Amino acid sequence: MSTAFCPGCGERPLRPRDLTLRGLLDQFVEAFTSVDSKLVRSFRYLIARPGDLTVAYAQGRRQPFLRPVPLFLIANVLFFAVESISGGQVFTTPLDWHLHRQPWSGFAPDLVNARLAVMNTTLDAYAPVFDKAVAIHARSMIIIMALTFALVPMLVFVRRKRPLALHAVFSLHLYAFMMLLLCVLTAIPAVSALMGGPGFDSSALDYTLAISLLTVCAVYLFFAVKPVYEITGVARGLSTIALAIGVGFLVLGYRFFLFVFTLYTS
Repeated sequence: MSTAFCPGCGERPLRPRDLTLRGLLDQFVEAFTSVDSKLVRSFRYLIARPGDLTVAYAQGRRQPFLRPVPLFLIANVLFFAVESISGGQVFTTPLDWHLHRQPWSGFAPDLVNARLAVMNTTLDAYAPVFDKAVAIHARSMIIIMALTFALVPMLVFVRRKRPLALHAVFSLHLYAFMMLLLCVLTAIPAVSALMGGPGFDSSALDYTLAISLLTVCAVYLFFAVKPVYEITGVARGLSTIALAIGVGFLVLGYRFFLFVFTLYTS
């Protein structure tokens, strides 16, 4: 080769250092610190330029950025890592919360009691099993919520005649942004607990964080729909409201889905 990289596949010649532990460490450091890395660039676009990642993917400009699914999965891992450290319960909602602090708490005890009778066990014995199982399901099945949201912009922008795949990419980018946002919001109750406050046990703080999440997501959507769906004016505001409502319903719906799924599979 007469160039540093192969003009056919883009590979560079193998260096002896590439097959050493130091070479792997160099790659790891570069991936997370280089200003030119796909991860940093993708997160920067995701946060500062809503919608541009989706447009770039639709136009075929994909090499500079992470693909939608890997980007979402990385954001998801970061969020659940932060949640595990801080003790957060955004999606890993314990059984006690389902019984007393959710919109379905009125009929949840009947479902739980019926399940306990079938399993021939007690609530005290079953609660730890449920809490452990729901934490696993919340991490592994969250992409279902993200992809389900694709139906919302598909209905809202049905006249724009965009392919379903574009709506799915838009949804994955939105939920990747949401995961990063939740990393910040989840830290607030943890700091409150360290300072002697109620932390995650405060219903008022839980509602405040939920409203903050929807508000910031609505702002993100307002800026994202213009480049992706080429919509302006009053329609832009109305579509933003519709999408934000969809986000709120799906977050609650995902919590309820996890409750029912975990209840009947653990």
